[in-house]
Amino acid sequence: MDTTVLRTFISILDEGSFAAAARRMGISRSLCSKYIADLEADLGARLLSRTTRALRPTALGLQYSQHIREVLRQLDSANEMVRDASGHPAGALKIGAPASYIHKVFQPHIMRFMDDHPDIQMEMVLDDGVSDLIGGGYDAVIRIGFLEDSALHARKLHEAAILLVASPGYLERRGQPVSPSDLSRHNCLHYTNLRGPGTWPLRCGKEVFYQKVQPVFSTNDTELLHSLAVSGKGIALLPQFTVAEDIEAGRLLPLMTNFTLPNIPVSLVYPTGKLMTAAMRSFLDFTTHLRLP
Repeated sequence: MDTTVLRTFISILDEGSFAAAARRMGISRSLCSKYIADLEADLGARLLSRTTRALRPTALGLQYSQHIREVLRQLDSANEMVRDASGHPAGALKIGAPASYIHKVFQPHIMRFMDDHPDIQMEMVLDDGVSDLIGGGYDAVIRIGFLEDSALHARKLHEAAILLVASPGYLERRGQPVSPSDLSRHNCLHYTNLRGPGTWPLRCGKEVFYQKVQPVFSTNDTELLHSLAVSGKGIALLPQFTVAEDIEAGRLLPLMTNFTLPNIPVSLVYPTGKLMTAAMRSFLDFTTHLRLP
């Protein structure tokens, strides 16, 4: 029996409709319907209960799906084992990552990974807010910032330097801070992945100042913070790779350079308890040997 037919049946159960399953499988809706009709005819049993409002598995169809899922899991596992052994990993790979990080830092490495692994079909979803790895079907996501404790695996790729910046226009209107306490009188743009909400750690020599700020805006999206800072909306803590070109062009100015800020980790996060495909294992191995800033 063609495994495409079985995967189509499982996709219908997962997606809840023929149309959505067809999109997931990359086939037409009519072909999707034909697969199920042929499968039911071959088995001599109805697997799906169809009404105008709902599509559900019959009791027999539900039992059948449980067995089929396990068969497909074992088949995928066997295929991945062979691909690993052959040294030619293939298949789909879905990675989520912040847009600014990919464009400013990681893009050249993606090109090299594609050259080294031509049989892997990579999908890169650019979004700071990716959180549902399992539901979103991600193999892994790249996260900037401190991670909450979870059942996820995390591998630190490197650390990113953080700068305190503002636009010349904002500084002309509000003045330039020279000490941590001055920040309490400024419009602060807060990155919510920083540990300690509303508190910015600033080091001068051996002394660390944990300065309380009252953010006028908070987000987990570095690109949005970057845009607001360039537009003169306030002072922001941003990764150096995000603001380097703006500082060079004079659109942003670094502030209080006698104070240093703790670097923040950049991590590759991936689910536990999930079969790791040969494509994902290749990407994991690839990131281990990267030299990142």
